[in-house]
Amino acid sequence: SGLVHVKNPHLDSMEEDVLYHLDLGTKTHNLPAMFGDIKFVCVGGSPNRMRAFAQFMHRELGLAGDGEDVADICAGSDRYAMYRAGPVLSISHGMGIPSISIMLHELIKLLHHAKCRDVTIIRIGTSGGLGIKAGSVVITDTAVDSSFQPRFEQVVLDDVVVRSTELDKDLAEELLACSRDITDFPTLIGHTMCTYDFYEGQGRLDGALCSFSSEKKLEYLRRAYDAGVRNIEMESTAFAALCGLCGLKGESCHLHLL
Repeated sequence: SGLVHVKNPHLDSMEEDVLYHLDLGTKTHNLPAMFGDIKFVCVGGSPNRMRAFAQFMHRELGLAGDGEDVADICAGSDRYAMYRAGPVLSISHGMGIPSISIMLHELIKLLHHAKCRDVTIIRIGTSGGLGIKAGSVVITDTAVDSSFQPRFEQVVLDDVVVRSTELDKDLAEELLACSRDITDFPTLIGHTMCTYDFYEGQGRLDGALCSFSSEKKLEYLRRAYDAGVRNIEMESTAFAALCGLCGLKGESCHLHLL
């Protein structure tokens, strides 16, 4: 049907669903009227970056006005920022799995309550590259954990739940085809490794703690490269798992900065 699914039987018995961190709700807002025509959702870490992206989409779509005054739909919350440009929703998710997970739970419920159909969601962000040129864009085919496995592990109550992290392969190829018209950014498809930490978790030597040698770091990164990893960030496994379970056509694109 193309609808966004929720996998929670308890929602049907709730008198009201408050999307607390988005400052929205099923009683306080007419979600189908506000969001029912959304077809694309782009998410990224920084509120300022997502505002700039919404302004860019406003211009690209030829919408009325210059887009400089796009309004933050979540202005009543200081957790996330949300903007729209026509059928495109632009949302910040903060940094790391916990932050993006909270946003995605509420975003998915929002799209469900709004009765959106055939929604494509793309995470756009920065990352650390592995064996690629600075300025390259990595389109993720599969998100992997720190052991290079395509899985997202989460403790639910006292059970370890493992979920798949496969992303939409057709969408990845479509995005790669689009990139051929833009020669400024070398673009490739590869695995994205997701970690729970920016410093030790990504093999950095400059954190407040470091429990490994530079030699061990390089050996680990070589194994990651051999396993198909081309970049490292902190959100992709949760993003892929939640999108896949709820019927969202999802993809993740990252600019390698360093």
